[in-house]
Amino acid sequence: MQSTRTIPLIATILTISLFSVTAIAEPFVFTAIPDQDESQLRERFGKVANYLSTTLGVETKYIPVKSYAAAVTAFRNNQVQLAWFGGLSGVRARALVRGSQALAQGAEDSAFETYFIAHASLGLKEGKAFPKGIAGTTFTFGSKGSTSGRLMPEFHIRESFGESPRKIFDRVGFSGDHSRTIALVQSGSYKVGAVNFKVWQRELKEGKIDLKKVKIIWRTPPYPDYQWSVRGDVDKTFSVGFMDKVRAALLSMKDPDLLKAFPRSSFIPATNSDYKPIKDVARSIGLID
Repeated sequence: MQSTRTIPLIATILTISLFSVTAIAEPFVFTAIPDQDESQLRERFGKVANYLSTTLGVETKYIPVKSYAAAVTAFRNNQVQLAWFGGLSGVRARALVRGSQALAQGAEDSAFETYFIAHASLGLKEGKAFPKGIAGTTFTFGSKGSTSGRLMPEFHIRESFGESPRKIFDRVGFSGDHSRTIALVQSGSYKVGAVNFKVWQRELKEGKIDLKKVKIIWRTPPYPDYQWSVRGDVDKTFSVGFMDKVRAALLSMKDPDLLKAFPRSSFIPATNSDYKPIKDVARSIGLID
């Protein structure tokens, strides 16, 4: 007969074992900057979560955030361990968590572009030179933390006019996301705006853009933008080599349905040093120290 004295010991061992399993089995969580409508993001990244769960062998969850700043905060506070950032938000987030790394970018992200778009009533046409005819009109950026919707367009505006946007335009706004920027300019609420070229191309293909009302008037020179960044402590949290597994999983994402959702043709390796130009531009216009 088993001694009753061993029962508390067995219970203690079971409790410790269950605690250990729970600690190891915590989910891997990621987010993404809200550059488009939230319903589109949930559909896109829900599929990515399923892919990563299967590929990594760890339960993976996607959580939405309300702003670019919220994505950076969630990364800093370890509410998420992986994020699909823009160039500027990635630079900011990695600086807050020691050892964090850019892992992968879309094949298109090493040479990203911003489109300056204008309401047709202005009568502006696309050209190679910066469109100085936009001075004195109304202008909307995207999110305040957006690389393509704020950082790069503001840089080129300052370079061209030698003044801040608020001194150049009659009114300056921040739409919050690229889809909203297109809608605001198309409606005439703002006469000019700056938009991520991939969102423009997608919405044009989906029939959401009326080229009789809004058109591209200038395209920026290329710059590095979106990327997947991971916290520097994931090997400690999950297992040794986990960061490498995440990198491999992202670079192996070949399903056309997943890639179409971004939209990207493939993912390629990325490193922190790829985003030095973004850091330098952000410092030059005072967006980071």
